[in-house]
Amino acid sequence: QVQLVESGGGLVQPGGSLRLSCAASGFVFSIATMGWYRQAPGKQRELVATIGSPGSTNFADSVKGRFTISRDNAENTVYLQMNGLKPEDTAVYYCGTRTFGVMNWGQGTQVTVSS
Repeated sequence: QVQLVESGGGLVQPGGSLRLSCAASGFVFSIATMGWYRQAPGKQRELVATIGSPGSTNFADSVKGRFTISRDNAENTVYLQMNGLKPEDTAVYYCGTRTFGVMNWGQGTQVTVSS
């Protein structure tokens, strides 16, 4: 079955950086569009960034210029590099991908931006 395991979250000061990783298994990773999403307390889950199988990327306006998304098809892993973090980036970050019409999620990793 599809498994997505996120890691790399933590507490960081404003302006700092974090790199999230998502290890994937159970599907053909190399042709899948992978996404990072986040959910802040009391808010709906929102799209942060996606990366397609040829490597095309898409970002939410709120993170453009600060976050980058990349993938390593040999390692079945997708990354989210987050720079210039702001308190409003605080959320649980989830890795997600759709297979056979069903959205699959990891367990999430907490990112807290605070001084």
